Amino acid sequence: MAQRVEAAERLLDLVIALTHTRRWMTKQEIRTRVNGYADATSDAAFERMFERDKDLLREMGVPLVVEHDPVHEDDVGYRVDAAGYTLPEVAFTPAEVGVLSLAAELWQDASLRSSARRGVTKLRAVGPAPEPEAHAGLALRVRGPEAAFAPLLEAIDTRRAVTFTYLAASTGQVARRTVQPWRLLSQDRGWYLVGHDVDRGAPRAFRLSRIRGRVRATGAPEAFEVPDDVDVGALLARARPQEGTARVALLPGRASALRARGRTVPAAGPGLTAAQRAWAEAERSARRAGAVAPKG
Repeated sequence: MAQRVEAAERLLDLVIALTHTRRWMTKQEIRTRVNGYADATSDAAFERMFERDKDLLREMGVPLVVEHDPVHEDDVGYRVDAAGYTLPEVAFTPAEVGVLSLAAELWQDASLRSSARRGVTKLRAVGPAPEPEAHAGLALRVRGPEAAFAPLLEAIDTRRAVTFTYLAASTGQVARRTVQPWRLLSQDRGWYLVGHDVDRGAPRAFRLSRIRGRVRATGAPEAFEVPDDVDVGALLARARPQEGTARVALLPGRASALRARGRTVPAAGPGLTAAQRAWAEAERSARRAGAVAPKG
């Protein structure tokens, strides 16, 4: 069985094909020649896939042009206006390349690190590279999306339902969920899935960090449509943990950053040993588990 083409790869191949076509390409030519459209299981599935791709390209600023044959007006074709899509010559100062190189160092997640490094390599090809010691002493980190991100994005593109095991924030219960995925959003330093919970018969939002195990696609592709009137803000508000106060015990001389941000008091309580009384207790507001956990 041929491996399915990712949506991003299909879009890139579509842009390349429509940019380099001598005249224009009809829908049939696009379906047979552009990598990825052979995955459509029917004419209707291809139409929905192509319409989504056209809308996305226009949102990205790609000048997609629709052409009509002057003799046979029913013959419709598509091309990219190369003159309106050509970028000017790219040039960066050493300082700008240095800032972009530092930004690339943020992404340490395995799925994003290679892409960031490839981007910096291409930038250095058109401008001077920063000095090796330019980033000395800096260790910036941004955690990438969870492992569930890629299969959910694939399911959104193919309009397939998914099943996964989920730890509910409100009850702490772990249960199997079946969801028609609509959108992926980032908020409050976390990723959320918004979709239709099939078992509960209502829209829901799920934090990806609470998904346990693998996300599995179920059912046939193109099985549902995404509604236009989704109140994403209300769904995310329900999914986010409520603001509260966390109180943790700190060893002497440890967690200096947490001591600076929170309110620290001597450890107290009946039955504490002399060593435990040397600890301190820090309080600070937190929305999520682990928000006050010191590293190391």
